[in-house]
Amino acid sequence: MRTITALIFATMLLASAATAGAQTSPASSSPAVAAGPQYATTHVYVASEDFDRLVTSFVATFGGSTSKQGVFTVTPTPSSTMSQLVLTPVGTVSVFGFKTPIPYPFGTERTGYLVTDLDVAVRAARASGADVIVSPFNDPIGRDAIVQFPGGVNMQLYWHTTAPNYGKLQTIPENRVYVSPDRADAFIRSFVAFSGGTVTRDDAKAPGVEIGRPGDTYRRVRIASTFGSVAVLVTDGHLPYPYGRELTGYETPDLDVTLAKAKSAGARVLVEPYSADDRRSALVQFPGGYIAELHATLRK
Repeated sequence: MRTITALIFATMLLASAATAGAQTSPASSSPAVAAGPQYATTHVYVASEDFDRLVTSFVATFGGSTSKQGVFTVTPTPSSTMSQLVLTPVGTVSVFGFKTPIPYPFGTERTGYLVTDLDVAVRAARASGADVIVSPFNDPIGRDAIVQFPGGVNMQLYWHTTAPNYGKLQTIPENRVYVSPDRADAFIRSFVAFSGGTVTRDDAKAPGVEIGRPGDTYRRVRIASTFGSVAVLVTDGHLPYPYGRELTGYETPDLDVTLAKAKSAGARVLVEPYSADDRRSALVQFPGGYIAELHATLRK
């Protein structure tokens, strides 16, 4: 009875979250399976010839370290990919450079979330309304699955045989999810239920410059959980390039300094810095094609 009451109350809270700055309580009694935001990795697929250029550029921009590079089979069917983990103070990236054709649906998942129990996490995802589009399978160091949340948002869940130990992040990266108005509320309900997270802000009239449309407004929802941060960008899909192509937003203490490092390391600034709401932002493309949002919080 307590669980039913909590779910009803959470649904009411989500429905009332259209007011800018709205706060909600966690909307789920799902088991706590998240390992922490430092284990949320953006999955970056590049051509094998661009692999080292991307890794070098990313570390030069943000600092940090890398795991040992290797060639592995990371899919349940035969394949071969270069793979390396990039650990920076602002977020973690898993880089893949396939040497064989990429089996479907790999390459469509945007994020890998480390969980403490894969089977429990998969059940929680299903219970929240997500589809399991790749059932659990073994990889060289653990197990994986891919789930799809409402709105077509694919994320990988993974578990390691030997639990990794990454240092805490200086800032939490932002998983930037673009969804349609038709599926936005379904995605939000599902992901909040799965993650045990909180809708920290639901702005029905966020500044359109954030999606390349100055003068317009759009809906932006921010979610926080033990997995990390998610920005839900609700749009009609009329997006100028490169908006919608960026997977992750990285917070830095000084945007101009970070952009200078990025350019020196071979990255291109696709969207010059602009200020909106509580941040100053830009979009960059790293060697190999990976597009990211970079921002610094505006201090008031």
